[in-house]
Amino acid sequence: MRQRHFVHFERKHDKLLSRRAFAKRLASSFLLSSLSIGASLLGGMAGYHHFEKMEWIDAFANAAMILSGMGTVAPLQTWSGKFFAGMYALYSGLVLILAVGIVIAPIVHRVLHQFHLEYDEGN
Repeated sequence: MRQRHFVHFERKHDKLLSRRAFAKRLASSFLLSSLSIGASLLGGMAGYHHFEKMEWIDAFANAAMILSGMGTVAPLQTWSGKFFAGMYALYSGLVLILAVGIVIAPIVHRVLHQFHLEYDEGN
């Protein structure tokens, strides 16, 4: 019996996925990555709004800048706001790595799977 996985990639001896199915897989990976970045942005906005009492647009600007690796826009005033910003910056670095990994995983898998199929056919 085959196990069910959240992300299903073809196995070692399965044939290469069609271009249409691969495009769907790539689109779903991009959607999952976008959702994780969007949720992180909303969390950052909520944190800046709560801890620093920023207006929503200022909270958006700060959260977006931290999430993109640029740094804060407005100076932070409170200890809790500074602590939140530091933790959010650490979290944001990991989210960026995760998001990139989610997007490129299907591409890397397809390339490696294609090489494996070519190797099997040569034997």
